[in-house]
Amino acid sequence: MLFRDSAAAIAAECHSGALFFRLTEQFVHVHGHKPGSSEVRSWERSIPVLASALNDAGLGQVEVLLEYGLPLNSKRADAVLAGVHPETGLPSYVIVELKQWSSAEPDDDDPSLCRIDSYARAVLNPVDQVRGYCEYLVSFNGALAQHPERVNGAAYLHNATEFGVSGLFDVDQDQYGQLFVGARRGEFVDYLRTKLGPESGAWAADELVNGKIGPSKQLMAVAAREVREREQFVLLDEQRIAYRTVLNAVRRARQSDHKEVVIVTGGPGTGKSVIALSLLGELYRQGTTALHATGSNSFTTTMRKVAGARKREVQDLFKYFNSFMAAERNSLDVLICDEAHRIRETSANRYTPASNRTGKAQIEELIDAARVPVFLLDEHQVVRPGEMGTVAEIKAAAAKKGFQCRVVPLDGQFRCGGSDAYLRWVVRLLGLEPGGPVKWEPDDKMRLTVADSPQELEAFLDNRRSQGYSARISAGYCWKWTKKVSPGQALPADVVIGEWERPWNVFGDRSVGGAPPAALWATDPAGFGQVGCVYTAQGFEYDWSGVIMGPDLVWRGDHWITDRSASKDPVFKKSTPDADVDRLIRNTYKVLLTRGMIGTVVYSTDAETREKLRALTGAASSVAAV
Repeated sequence: MLFRDSAAAIAAECHSGALFFRLTEQFVHVHGHKPGSSEVRSWERSIPVLASALNDAGLGQVEVLLEYGLPLNSKRADAVLAGVHPETGLPSYVIVELKQWSSAEPDDDDPSLCRIDSYARAVLNPVDQVRGYCEYLVSFNGALAQHPERVNGAAYLHNATEFGVSGLFDVDQDQYGQLFVGARRGEFVDYLRTKLGPESGAWAADELVNGKIGPSKQLMAVAAREVREREQFVLLDEQRIAYRTVLNAVRRARQSDHKEVVIVTGGPGTGKSVIALSLLGELYRQGTTALHATGSNSFTTTMRKVAGARKREVQDLFKYFNSFMAAERNSLDVLICDEAHRIRETSANRYTPASNRTGKAQIEELIDAARVPVFLLDEHQVVRPGEMGTVAEIKAAAAKKGFQCRVVPLDGQFRCGGSDAYLRWVVRLLGLEPGGPVKWEPDDKMRLTVADSPQELEAFLDNRRSQGYSARISAGYCWKWTKKVSPGQALPADVVIGEWERPWNVFGDRSVGGAPPAALWATDPAGFGQVGCVYTAQGFEYDWSGVIMGPDLVWRGDHWITDRSASKDPVFKKSTPDADVDRLIRNTYKVLLTRGMIGTVVYSTDAETREKLRALTGAASSVAAV
């Protein structure tokens, strides 16, 4: 959270103007950059209104947690009110979403979405928004997991008249989602009195803040129940908009016999695969013909193994991008293309029979296969030459066929402990955004440490595994990889750094000497002990990530130098331009550095690079200090 105090104290801070300076200062500390002017304006206009309502209700001692960060992701509730329930005497919490809107209309197709004049796209109805925050907090905060009745949610549109937003009341309201408008302020004040008593809420706030954060619902661990039984993930904000956008497109396609394309774009950890699985589960339950496809052997194989462990028909829901060369046009209702940044120019390869070589682009094949093709992608995760899944390419292919294309951007961060600051640190470190590397400012979401040797890195991760955490070691593709291992032989130790020697993960779909097949390296506990590469790590997550930076990317003076001769990746051909190699190697390390949910340990084989990493992360990031 950015600030916490009693409602009375916050009202006084608002009056003096000090609160907004303190919020800005704390925002910079937590997020690594200044808040936008629109966000500061919203604080200045909305927080005093909330503080006034609380004090008028006689609730000046209720504790107010401003910009409260939801656990394990980067979303923030505008305010969480912590106090004592007036009847039970037990802790009671109200999550409040504050809006400055004076008018809004429900979307014509879906009351869960609404239209605001100043926004080009539909946004989530604030009732559904705050309801999602309540459900998410109950799912992940141990203080609430056994007491969901202690949480309530309210959206307060303090500038709105009932007439201006009357259509928003059409959405269902419940304990987690109530709607109030400024023109009927008294109703909001009365509501607060029913949920909170006049006593101090400091101890209730302490209980919430100190509540044990539940383990992240790892994507693979819940895939089976998600697809076969019921929804397991709580989708928030843009995730829910993306989800609803696809379902609405499916309904329109069914009713009016037309076709449209949906693109969902976002960085690592924004929840693209969670959306994909939630959609697949819902469509599967509805009896809608839908398939999930990726360009990743590891991801598809794992989905088949985990989600389809007991049902063959579930396994068959997971395909590859090149599975649709011979598909009939619109043979599916929905095709969910996950990790669509891995789309290639064509599905044909040297093994493709001549009869199947259509000459069509892979994007075109995927669009043709379904009435509603859905593409989920991150343009900055392209790590191989020839990968071309971009928003521009997909929009152009849809326009060429005359199809409408809807784009939903995601910005919430769910990987890396939900730390926006860490993600920004990584992209600045690798020069993927301008401005150069910046010093890492530790936050309470993501741990970052630098190891002095691979032995130290491995020992640190092994210790975390002994405590029940998952961990993996991955590396840049800087060592030759023995692809063929004779039966009965152990994996050869290809990755050699001084006296430290470890094998790459298994190449292929068979286990070797107890080591899992390549596709299961990231999810099978036996994957620890082998070094993974970007192709087996991409799309997955684990609690602790150990990353070995090889000699293909080293720091010299004041900039990075990419040494393509140090890369052993066979996808880089002589014809691959230096600029492409440079971009792909940097993207590779971005992928590897963003797999950890709790923390990352990084080691570079280059002494000067290690020194730079130490300077950027500080003494507090040493392995001994963590």
